[in-house]
Amino acid sequence: MGKLRELGEAASQEVAEVEHRLAATVGGPTHLQVILVLAAVLGLVDADLATVSAVADELKSAFHISNTQIGLLLSTVAYATAAATLPLGLLADRVSRSRLLVIAASVWALAMVASGFAFSFGYLLVSRAVLGVATAAAWPCVASLTGDFFQARERAGAFGLIVAGEFIGAGAGFVIAGGVSSFLSWRWAFFAMALPAVVLAWAVHRYLPEPKRGTQGWLAEHEPDDDASAAKHAAQQPGAKKETVSVQKKAKQQRVEPRTHLILRQDPRAMGLWKTIGYLLHLPTYRLLIVASSLAYYFLSGVRAFMMIFFPSQWHISRGVLAGTVAVIGLGALVGVIMGGRLSEHLLRKGQLNSRLNVPAVGLLASVPPLALAFWVHSAWLGVPLATVGVALLSAAIAPIDAARLDIVHPDLWGRGEAGRMVLRSALDGSAPVLFGIIAAQLGGGTGGLERTMLLMLLPMLAAGSLVVPARRSYARDVMTAAASVEATKQTSGETRSRRQRGSGSS
Repeated sequence: MGKLRELGEAASQEVAEVEHRLAATVGGPTHLQVILVLAAVLGLVDADLATVSAVADELKSAFHISNTQIGLLLSTVAYATAAATLPLGLLADRVSRSRLLVIAASVWALAMVASGFAFSFGYLLVSRAVLGVATAAAWPCVASLTGDFFQARERAGAFGLIVAGEFIGAGAGFVIAGGVSSFLSWRWAFFAMALPAVVLAWAVHRYLPEPKRGTQGWLAEHEPDDDASAAKHAAQQPGAKKETVSVQKKAKQQRVEPRTHLILRQDPRAMGLWKTIGYLLHLPTYRLLIVASSLAYYFLSGVRAFMMIFFPSQWHISRGVLAGTVAVIGLGALVGVIMGGRLSEHLLRKGQLNSRLNVPAVGLLASVPPLALAFWVHSAWLGVPLATVGVALLSAAIAPIDAARLDIVHPDLWGRGEAGRMVLRSALDGSAPVLFGIIAAQLGGGTGGLERTMLLMLLPMLAAGSLVVPARRSYARDVMTAAASVEATKQTSGETRSRRQRGSGSS
């Protein structure tokens, strides 16, 4: 017993040391807390979507439906998200984002339970549509909170860790739903995925406070003062607390001028929804980046919808073996998204003003050749490494683009700005499974039709990478426009809030 106790104490010390080092790496325990909760929000969204893909075969047998209808089932969530994103993005700019996420996670749990009780394909479609409405709150809230929790110079790195939750969640969804459905049934797969949503609602309520908008000061104020060793470790990291280089500072040094006609002078929080979207679409970098990232997600959505059907036949492996290969590919995606954010921050410290666009442009374009080969070969020994490399390169583009979008948008418009992107992304996500299924049928059906479809759909990936390149020319000016807008609206925003407070006090 004494030896067991000693081993237990040693293991606890090791775990504590790992947690300590991880906290120091991201800036402290409070930084780690925020990153984990926000990553869990995105992880749950993708876990829910992966559940349908994991039980696609069982659903086809239970409701006697085709691949096209499986695509429609996945598309329903995306279309419902697209419809609800703009109003929920407006809410994210005006109400407590943490409270909004608690409500959304609670609705997710109820929708997953309803999906498990589905007695017809139509009933399942309706329950998935409700889920889509709830998930629409995720990205506007996460993006806006990330902007308010983290300083501009560290957002790409923070986004890399937060977006990693998407890939971890997708992998967890496949593993949990696939495992539960194998032992029990597809209904229990949905029931099992309701539990993480309940836990998330509690975690957001307990560990994600609502920060003041546009300050980025909450984390620094709430890190424990006695965590000296963590601060010392962080200070020893390359560039940590010694470099305060930001995109805005680099742009000022290069004498970049803002777009005078696009400088906001009215209170952004008072702007209507459609006026806000119209304003954002006048920013060249915003237009290019939302289309580029949406095309990349469109491709991933189509592949995810049919991977459990395509890869076992293409690579001549069982579904059980594929589950293991998905974990390997998912690890590549995880490494890619984290390293993409870190690399862009490193290059920024080295003086590259456009680092948050250079990394995505290279990553998106370089991902196409290995992915094409992965779809074409008939051996898992070749396909899995190629797919892992391709997905890692693609994933490296995500965090820098997310950070770049915040750089060019006024903080009081972050929720609506992200909602505008999610409308396009969700619409493309919704069309991807259906279009993949239709095109695969037109190209011969079966595994051969899916192979040709996968290869054809790499063209949007090339387009995504190509769109990031011209964004490099407009990015710096749009960054300075956002900075000038913040300065110009400080007084008007304060006056508007004062009038609201006086009005509520008199009432």
